Amino acid sequence: MANEAIQIQNLFDLNETMAAPYLEGFEFPWEALAGIGDFIVKLGNLLPEDEYEKRGEDIWIHKTATVFDSAYIAGPCIIGARTEVRQCAFIRGKALVGEDCVVGNSTELKNVILFNHVQVPHYNYVGDSILGTYSHMGAGSITSNVKSDKKLITVKGPDSAIETGIKKIGAFLGDHVEVGCGSVLNPGTIIGRNSNVYPLSPVRGFVPENSIYKGKDEIVEKNED
Repeated sequence: MANEAIQIQNLFDLNETMAAPYLEGFEFPWEALAGIGDFIVKLGNLLPEDEYEKRGEDIWIHKTATVFDSAYIAGPCIIGARTEVRQCAFIRGKALVGEDCVVGNSTELKNVILFNHVQVPHYNYVGDSILGTYSHMGAGSITSNVKSDKKLITVKGPDSAIETGIKKIGAFLGDHVEVGCGSVLNPGTIIGRNSNVYPLSPVRGFVPENSIYKGKDEIVEKNED
């Protein structure tokens, strides 16, 4: 099947997110971006009140989560169990943050799904994106979600390019992806499971699973020895 490597089922372990019933309805991850906010509202209203506290309009925070007083959270938003939202974090809404995550100081989130155990701990911007379980973005690394010419985004898959018809798409990180400090993930970037990105990398297109991205012309397979 064409572009099988960038299908949702091959990027993410859906057992590691409350968004599983929603994501199962799509083939490719960018197809899920438009309805994240509506899904959060529906899910939030079903969450057990003995586990989640509702704070403001369409904001549900697990009672074991830690949210610093200086953090800003707009709904719709769900913050999962044992997650930390640290000082001056800026969650602009439409954010489903899983369990045991870190949303760090001055990190900004908008229209995202963060699976369990995701860390965006220092000065990150993550918008119109989905981050798989145990993915980690180093300090200052960001997702760029709009092309400089403002045209609709084409995703460059492993087999062929796909016209999305969407203006804003960030990045999709498979499970256990490590993004080095100061890197920029350009619109529509997809990084397969268990891959690493060198610090200060401008990344565009598709990075296969189990790879090390050293530069656009140097993507090498991981040596497991």
